[in-house]
Amino acid sequence: MPKIVDKELYRQELLEKCFDLFAQKGYGSITMRQIAKGLNVSTGTLYHYFPSKQALFEQLVEEKLQRDIYFVTKQWQGIRSLDDKAEILADYLAKNLEDQIKWTYLMVDFAQNQEREGDVDGQRWQETCDRYRWAIYEFIGVENPIIADFVMSLIDGLILEKLLGNLNLDVKAQCMLLAKMVNAYLEKENRMQETGDRTIQFG
Repeated sequence: MPKIVDKELYRQELLEKCFDLFAQKGYGSITMRQIAKGLNVSTGTLYHYFPSKQALFEQLVEEKLQRDIYFVTKQWQGIRSLDDKAEILADYLAKNLEDQIKWTYLMVDFAQNQEREGDVDGQRWQETCDRYRWAIYEFIGVENPIIADFVMSLIDGLILEKLLGNLNLDVKAQCMLLAKMVNAYLEKENRMQETGDRTIQFG
């Protein structure tokens, strides 16, 4: 009797193993043949599940996106304090810092490769950013795109600093400072709204 293969589960298993292969060689350098060899499958099998290297990488990014958002927002359920949420975020970044650094390198490599080939899909990556933004709305409890962009920029900056070798950067301290800054912004915004002044100024 032929073995029944759960195609979706098998696709997930292949994706999980692909990350290290991309991280070792970079998006621009690795080929589908090399990926297939690293996965110990035929090139035909790989193309059956992923029509191109770009499609494979984009599905890998989608898996990471879902995993990041699911894990962090699940931890935030029932927690209202920004300080507590920031501590959870800091712990998550610290535990996954090596992979986050690899992802940052891969995303830069992917973007450069797409530019060289003239195949930049800005809409797709905007959608990815928007989904992270919704997770940040849950983090702060307010749909404020200015704060969401600020939070995303700070997190990206922390990871980039670590990638560049800044060993003295304290990720947890930065995340806790982030919570204090966001709290201060929201408190001042609320006061301005109460007085009818929509302009927020610091200092």
